[in-house]
Amino acid sequence: MATRDYYETLGVSKSASADEIKSAYRKLAMRYHPDRNPDDKDAEERFKEAAEAYDVLSDANKRARYDQYGHAGVRGGQDHHNFTNVNDIFSAFSDIFGQGGGGSIFDAFFGGQGGRGSQRRSMAEPGSDLRVRMPLTLEEIASGVEKTIKLRHWRTCQDCSGSGAKAGSTPSTCPQCQGSGELRQVSRSMFGQFVNITACGMCAGSGSVIKDPCHTCEGDGRVEGESTVHVTIPAGVRTGNYITVSERGHAGRRGGENGDAIIVVEEQEHEEFERSDDDVIIDLTVDFSTAALGGEVEVKTLFGSAVLTIEPGTQPGTVLRMRGKGIPHLQAHGAGDQLVRFNVYVPTSLSSAEKQSLRELAKSKNFKASEQRTSRDIFQRIKEAIF
Repeated sequence: MATRDYYETLGVSKSASADEIKSAYRKLAMRYHPDRNPDDKDAEERFKEAAEAYDVLSDANKRARYDQYGHAGVRGGQDHHNFTNVNDIFSAFSDIFGQGGGGSIFDAFFGGQGGRGSQRRSMAEPGSDLRVRMPLTLEEIASGVEKTIKLRHWRTCQDCSGSGAKAGSTPSTCPQCQGSGELRQVSRSMFGQFVNITACGMCAGSGSVIKDPCHTCEGDGRVEGESTVHVTIPAGVRTGNYITVSERGHAGRRGGENGDAIIVVEEQEHEEFERSDDDVIIDLTVDFSTAALGGEVEVKTLFGSAVLTIEPGTQPGTVLRMRGKGIPHLQAHGAGDQLVRFNVYVPTSLSSAEKQSLRELAKSKNFKASEQRTSRDIFQRIKEAIF
């Protein structure tokens, strides 16, 4: 399987700081930890990918080589896809979880001793991501725009600071499991003794219970509320593109980390312009005299008005191109073009004098379509004979 871009794997930009990289990895490790996703091969693979990305991007020298040469610049180093035990990864990255002396992040997550049988979990639960639609006009997409968005989501309870316990109180040891987070049931049979280990139902495997919950959040550690977030939308986006605002999603239960706010772009239909990749298309109708004699006309663009030169004899259906007047390329230099579909206005109401003038003009062969077709046919036959 091809290795994904390390920045994409962690969900950070190429200019992310060391702290941002560390925070992103910690969040992914919490989410895809194998003990939280038993028998889920995809989650375990995502966990390993995150560990590999962090190993490179957290080291200044490795990161510099990766930025310059890509994956080829860091080949020959540690490959986390080849770990035989996920706890090998835990010990390799214990520094960001405050572990020392050979401990694994398994201990930091679940309070265990590194064994797969331990079921103790933290009372804190990470919050989910918040998905928000962002409708944008073509003009906003062409220029880029800053938006202030109101979010309706779960927020950390201010009265208990997210702990879920009433101010002045703290969670106490679970009386059912005595703080172990697990219940053991021993049974005997003719084959010997069996021990069945399950998570404690009273404390949900955390080993702690809240005896005096916060009245505001009822022990949840979070309440429904609103907040605002400022987002910068770059020029050139399209429907389906999204921007991730870290830790502005739903607050986690009982002090858990916030999820992210994911701002998804939705391009609004325009009354005059059509979009084709980064080109835009608009219809232009001119009078007969301008089409025949040529001239300059004012054309609307996404950035205001611009002057377009019409060559004499321009035919209806001709597409004229205005270079660089389309949508800027996202994360690249330059922009698309504006395509102008040319049409000629045919008057529907004429005075007697105007009708007479047209009748006189119609006598000229230059105004007869059949004469023009004949001339073109002759030119085509000459061209074929020569070439």
